[in-house]
Amino acid sequence: MTETATLVAPAGAAHRAPARADWRKRGEITLLAGPAILVFVTFVILPVAMAAFYGFFRWKGFGFPDDFVGLDNYISILKDPTFRSAVGHNFFIVFASLILQGPLAILFALLMNQKMRGRSLIRVLIFVPYVISEVVVGTGWSLMLQDAGALNSFLEKIGLGDWAQSWIASPSIAMGTLMFIISWKYIGFAVILMLAGLQSIPEELYEAAAIDGASFWQTQWRITLPLLGPTIRIWAFLSIIGSLQLFDLVNIIWGQYVAATAGTSTMATYMYLNGHLAGNYGFGNAVAVLLFLISLVVALVYQRFALNRDTAGALTGDSGKKKR
Repeated sequence: MTETATLVAPAGAAHRAPARADWRKRGEITLLAGPAILVFVTFVILPVAMAAFYGFFRWKGFGFPDDFVGLDNYISILKDPTFRSAVGHNFFIVFASLILQGPLAILFALLMNQKMRGRSLIRVLIFVPYVISEVVVGTGWSLMLQDAGALNSFLEKIGLGDWAQSWIASPSIAMGTLMFIISWKYIGFAVILMLAGLQSIPEELYEAAAIDGASFWQTQWRITLPLLGPTIRIWAFLSIIGSLQLFDLVNIIWGQYVAATAGTSTMATYMYLNGHLAGNYGFGNAVAVLLFLISLVVALVYQRFALNRDTAGALTGDSGKKKR
């Protein structure tokens, strides 16, 4: 008879191997994520902290600030009706961009997702304005929309001189002009995102709907829009943040002083005018902090009520266990 020897591992040996694996995993995460975290802290967190610090001073932009004013900069900003108007303009641009660009982008994406001649060329033409520099776009439109610009001259030549307007300087239509330019510039990005979302929808769903006798619009309403929801919400988030931080087009087309009188000023142009151009960099940093806080609050609210539905089922771990 042979006896089989049973080896018994020393107490605690079973715990040492997982512990080593855990430390190795942490080391790999630190090594891989460390450079990105360092860059993020250096170029995002540190500048925000410095802006918050300078916002408590009356500072000319050179030397160490020593004229401490506390919350006076923030109080002056919040009491300034020009700043409140700029905030209102930003939020108007946010909602107008969503209302104008969203439906148009979906319609263009549905059109270009169909098999048609010249589809690739149309996609390129729609996306081209997005890749053009804001400086080029702003300069071109400002020249065309001046009182003696190309648009009014064209209207006069075709007998529609009564339609000629002061497209840039008139407060009653300046915001409409801005929204047209913004939509023309950025709708290509929205269309590309929607097209990418459409490509991820299984073709079998449309075939099943066709067998059931669903019309084209019923198919889009019942299948396309629900499955395109995550893409729409991501685009909306990017559009909201971009609208809150809008600066380039407004400053180039309307200039540093005309934007306020034309009713197209934004928080970023207010910061540039009252901070950089006025030589009061402490005040400008305080405006930057308020712009950051407003954008952060809007982003967190949107994350809480819109994006959570997309990420809730995408993560595994404790959250999934709690749901079960």
